[in-house]
Amino acid sequence: MQQAIAVLDSGVGGLTVVREVMRQLPREKILYFGDTARTPYGPRPAEEVVRFTREIVDYLTQYQPKMIVIACNTATAVALDDIRSRVRIPVVGVINPGARAAIGRTKTGRIGVIGTEGTIKSGAYEQALRRLSPHIEVVSKSCPHFVTLVEDGNFRSVETFETVSTSLLGLRATPIDCLILGCTHYPFLSETISEVMGPNVSLISSAEETAREISTILHENNRLAGNEELPIHQFFCSGDSKKFRHIAQQWLGEQIRLTPVVWHVPHIGA
Repeated sequence: MQQAIAVLDSGVGGLTVVREVMRQLPREKILYFGDTARTPYGPRPAEEVVRFTREIVDYLTQYQPKMIVIACNTATAVALDDIRSRVRIPVVGVINPGARAAIGRTKTGRIGVIGTEGTIKSGAYEQALRRLSPHIEVVSKSCPHFVTLVEDGNFRSVETFETVSTSLLGLRATPIDCLILGCTHYPFLSETISEVMGPNVSLISSAEETAREISTILHENNRLAGNEELPIHQFFCSGDSKKFRHIAQQWLGEQIRLTPVVWHVPHIGA
């Protein structure tokens, strides 16, 4: 039986990572869990996010995955070390890959970070960026309304533009040349964010760099999928399955249409 890469998120945001993993590693099987019933994680206390993350990991480990990817910046910030201490397989987060990508892209050394309240409050991106480049200048801002827009499938509308424009008003006045989308939901809004920030600011999504890290770790452990049968991906959500499935199919496009998929609505949490 082919072992899967298990990917978890507070909702649909982690699908941005899934799409990149499917593109870079098309032979790998994906197990995805979107905790849509309890999204967003950003405003929640850290201990609650850790508990939710543990519950999802416990659920996914029954399928014996070969790796766990915490594709949620808030959960990565507060629960990554905890989950690594609880399982014996590699656990990958999305913050360090995003920080590496931004350091590689910036020309001025001035980087902006947007994320949920929990991610920004944790200071995880600032710490990751300054570990890589101690003299980097970082400007951070929470954008709590973005996740709701994405979970509602509201990617491009007048409301979306107005919400993004208002939320990023302060950042537009700062001399950054890179903006880290510090929540995996935010790439769904990248067209609007780019329009608001202007052509001189590069948007950084951690998805591509995270997929590279996954590939590297699996290669080093000799766990990359070989010439196996076409993988059957499995998607789980804890909330509205119809809305989740619609967004997943829309976002993943060809990658999901070319591969068998099994959909689940598990009973988890409260």
